Amino acid sequence: MRAMVLTAPRRPLAEEERVTRKPAQAEILVSIEACAVCRTDLHVVDGELPRPRLPLIPGHEIVGRVTALGAGVTAFQCGQRVGIPWLGHTCGCCAYCRSGDENLCDQPLFTGYTCDGGFATHVVADARFAFGLDGFTDPIAAAPLMCAGLIGWRCLKKAGEARRIGLYGFGAAAHILAQVCRWQGRETYAFTSPGDAAAQDHARTLGVRWAGGSDQAPPETLDAAIIFAPVGSLVPRALAAVRKGGRVICGGIHMSDIPGFPYRLLWEERQILSVANLTREDAVEFLALAPKAGVQTTTTVYPLDRANEALADLRGGRIQGAAVLVPGQ
Repeated sequence: MRAMVLTAPRRPLAEEERVTRKPAQAEILVSIEACAVCRTDLHVVDGELPRPRLPLIPGHEIVGRVTALGAGVTAFQCGQRVGIPWLGHTCGCCAYCRSGDENLCDQPLFTGYTCDGGFATHVVADARFAFGLDGFTDPIAAAPLMCAGLIGWRCLKKAGEARRIGLYGFGAAAHILAQVCRWQGRETYAFTSPGDAAAQDHARTLGVRWAGGSDQAPPETLDAAIIFAPVGSLVPRALAAVRKGGRVICGGIHMSDIPGFPYRLLWEERQILSVANLTREDAVEFLALAPKAGVQTTTTVYPLDRANEALADLRGGRIQGAAVLVPGQ
């Protein structure tokens, strides 16, 4: 197998040839068709997330075909298309797992962070944390759904019945979530980096009610705001934009420090919530909903050996939608 490997934080990925591992009990071997590039991959590569397993193959928005089954795997067949997300394994016995909050497991494994991921031609994964994609015919289009879509969905669930929703940071997750919100009859307001006309235009093509810079106030008071950009200073701005009793949901795994702000922005029962990881239930729900909502992902394709270029373009804000690595390109 070929893989792009991180040997130390803040270093370019190196292309390597590796022996393809056989799947152990409860595992599957997957021949990768596409792997989207997530901002979390940037946080891993740039050293903003602590203690990655090194050397590491990043990537956790994986779509591919099952090529071998480990002992005891009955849920999949060879040749079947599957998706592999960020949550790669949970212990199943801690208090969080027992209460249905497996996203908060005390001893998890995360794909492309604490176990090898999808910037490669093949990956071995825990079959219990993979999902059948029999109805998805385009692996490139499906790849961003495996994290950008899933985390966006979990954030939207935290927003409750909010009708007017602000999306701060209009990248891979927001461009998917805007389509879901439109299908559900909600109004979305897109906030981009100030002056990012391309992202604002992209948001408008997806049916948002308003698009502008994150330094602007929306034309109407919001019921909730979801922050995907890893920028802590957006939290008080979002609080100022939501109504009494409104919620601000922080959807990223990493964010710069939140600055001090006047208590009046939080008063009147406004809330700040964070979203951590996802559950398998989230994935089942969203992968059933996405085709019904007519979600179409915007993608920029890179061959596997140009993974560093894809990361640089994402870091520089030069991608609308999602970057996707394709080993066969």
